[in-house]
Amino acid sequence: MSGWRRHVLARKEKGSRNRAKARLKVVKIHGRIADRRRDYLHTLSTRLVRENQVVAIEDLSVRNMVKNRSLSRVISDAGWSEFRSMLEYKADWYGRRVVVIDRFCPSSKTCSVCGVIAGAMPLNVREWACRCGVVHDRDVNAARNILAVGLAVAACGDGVRPPRT
Repeated sequence: MSGWRRHVLARKEKGSRNRAKARLKVVKIHGRIADRRRDYLHTLSTRLVRENQVVAIEDLSVRNMVKNRSLSRVISDAGWSEFRSMLEYKADWYGRRVVVIDRFCPSSKTCSVCGVIAGAMPLNVREWACRCGVVHDRDVNAARNILAVGLAVAACGDGVRPPRT
């Protein structure tokens, strides 16, 4: 809807009263969207911090990820940096811990069962099979590995990885 409103705004003559009215409508719609997004991030971050003693997240370079033209809008809309700051200050409030995993940790390429790291893997590969016979969904596998590394760091300190068998 806001795209349609922006189109209507673009057709108005600059400096006119109708343009000012159309601009206010667009601003109001964008404000509502921002409020809903912020409310969702607050709700989710509060729930995560209340329900868990340790929250493990991966430190991602959002600036570099936005350079990907096909994902840039989705990544920008997600508000990851705002979500991370909410998690951190709420964890302080509730006496919880947020563990941040290094961005260079190969979480999606490491088998969560045997610990073997797969070779180069482009983004379009969503499932992969390890040589131990397990087929991994890339995102679920990364979440398991981030949790394992986060719990190891929480228990033993920084610079520790879970043992490989």
